[in-house]
Amino acid sequence: MGRWYVYYEDWQMECCGTPFSVGDEVSWPLLLMDADDVLAGDWERELSRLVGSVEAVRDEYGGVLRTLRTGPPAGPGLTAALNADAVDESGAEPAEPIRRVGLLTVERHGGEWPETTGRVRAIHLVHQEYAVLAPGSLTREPVPGTRSLEAVTSCPKWFGEGRSGVLVELDVPGAAPPEPRDRS
Repeated sequence: MGRWYVYYEDWQMECCGTPFSVGDEVSWPLLLMDADDVLAGDWERELSRLVGSVEAVRDEYGGVLRTLRTGPPAGPGLTAALNADAVDESGAEPAEPIRRVGLLTVERHGGEWPETTGRVRAIHLVHQEYAVLAPGSLTREPVPGTRSLEAVTSCPKWFGEGRSGVLVELDVPGAAPPEPRDRS
């Protein structure tokens, strides 16, 4: 069993999510994101290092989604969708495992994706400061270095000002974390 960090954005929960608590079993479609693209980066401790096989999955619109699956082919494990430009197999054979590093996020939009099932072991409310980009603009961006975590026992359905989502520690059967030498 592996313990993984998963970021669940506020708008994903508010739109289409179901609140959960520590100890609950959950099933979510996951996306492996470039950590620098999520809330101004700085997620080093929460990065996931995945090693597994790439599978092509047809979505409900007829498109092909590439997923990375850890664990045995017929058993439990962790499955995460990959960004279209994130896969370069560099000549790897289809059955050959590839390695990817990023931040796991819950993705409730963009078609039907395979889900990963696990047990929630911890929930941290993510607080993030934002700043206006330019005078008179309504657009705000996350301020680097201002994120903080608050331990909670349940995920809220609605998030207030300065709360951007939750960071979940998820135990996933059959998805062992990488070897210590793989951690960087």
